[in-house]
Amino acid sequence: MDEPSTFRPSAPRLMDQVRETLRFYHYAYNTEKSYIEWILRFIRFSGKKHPREMGKFEIERFLSHLAINRDVAASTQNQAFNAIMFLYKKVLDMPMELDIRARRSGKGKRLPTVLSKDEARSLISCMTGTAKILACLMYGSGLRSLEVIRLRIHDIDFANNQIYVRNAKGGKDRTTIFPDALHQPIREQIEFSKKLHDKDLEEGYGEVYLPDALSRKYSRANVSIGWQYLFPSKVRSTDPRSGKVMRYHLHKTALQKAVASARLEAKIIKRVTPHTLRHSFATHLLENGENIRVLQVLLGHNDVKTTEIYTHVMQKNHDSVKSPLDDF
Repeated sequence: MDEPSTFRPSAPRLMDQVRETLRFYHYAYNTEKSYIEWILRFIRFSGKKHPREMGKFEIERFLSHLAINRDVAASTQNQAFNAIMFLYKKVLDMPMELDIRARRSGKGKRLPTVLSKDEARSLISCMTGTAKILACLMYGSGLRSLEVIRLRIHDIDFANNQIYVRNAKGGKDRTTIFPDALHQPIREQIEFSKKLHDKDLEEGYGEVYLPDALSRKYSRANVSIGWQYLFPSKVRSTDPRSGKVMRYHLHKTALQKAVASARLEAKIIKRVTPHTLRHSFATHLLENGENIRVLQVLLGHNDVKTTEIYTHVMQKNHDSVKSPLDDF
């Protein structure tokens, strides 16, 4: 009987094919990196066998390993599963059974950390510059971290008081509210971005990343002002896909560091990340009496059950409830 072939992760052919297929289906670059990493981890865990020589048993074994030995969250296990299914269905064209009976991760969803209105005000007041505008957009419009730093100039609609969120989680577009208090700071930010773009054009640059379909349809869109990032990076960099030198958006770590520093200055004991501002936006809207279905749309949730988690952390009136300890 022939010995099974050994797959070397350093061999470029399969991984190049995975990359090419991901880009054909217009997956985000972060998703591309995550899927490739999960596929490589699956191959290494299985003794570097070629995926064509593996199947349902090996997939179940790997996913169970993540839950039992790595104690990963359910969402992490699901991402690994999706990456492997993409490999078999889209890259290798090998239909895979859907009844994968792996041990499911026992790490359930936790209640989100939410700031009080005073804490949110205090945190934001300890921030300055671009980081403060980003934080205000997350708290004022309910944006995710990646959504806010990926905003393009034409995503801001002053006339209708709304912000367009394009290609968000799940590849969906939506709109959300645009706070009046941010109109002037955003106008100033747009002017800053325009001046930076003009400088790039003068120096022979000025292109920005566009999805493949758009770059083919509109040949000059990648140098138009509307498509430029609202929060551009201070430096130009080489695009990992095209190899062109472009100006990307700010990196998310800049916002993370600014929020961490502001939390210490504001003397907030709670664990606070940029995403806490989105959680606080949702919770405070519910406390103000906003309809949960409206909130679901603003947040971009597929299922209202995802939005309902905020009903568990909103402030409620417990004045009529008496603790049994007070009867002692």
